[in-house]
Amino acid sequence: MSLTLGQRPLYELKAGLFKGLSHPLRIRILELLSMRDERTVADLQTETGLEASHLSQHLAVLRRNRLVESDRRGSHVHYRLAYPEVADLLTTARSLLLRIVETDGARAADAASLPPFGPKE
Repeated sequence: MSLTLGQRPLYELKAGLFKGLSHPLRIRILELLSMRDERTVADLQTETGLEASHLSQHLAVLRRNRLVESDRRGSHVHYRLAYPEVADLLTTARSLLLRIVETDGARAADAASLPPFGPKE
C-alpha cells in the first residue's frame, strides 16, 4: 500500500521525531529536559560537557524536529520539552533498552550505570 499525498507529510514528521532521537547526546539532552520544567543552555552545557557550538547544533536539530521549545529571557535561552509525551517516549525507550541488554552481562552492567532521568523536579 502506498502513501497518499496527504499521508506523506505526516510520515515525514514522524521520521523527524526519530531523527531527533538518533544521536546519543540528543537523547541525553532530552532526558535532562524531562527532569525539570526547563533548563538554560549554560545548564545543559555543564550537564553534557559539550562545547557551546556542538550543543547548539544538537538543540537546533531538536527544535527543527519539534521535540523542544525555547525562549530567550535576558541573556539566557531556556529550553523545555515541547510535549510531555517526549518524556514518555524516553521512558519507554529506556525500558526497552534494559530489556534488550538484560541477557548480555557486560551491557547489563553498562546499562546500570546510565545517568538517571525521570519525573520533573
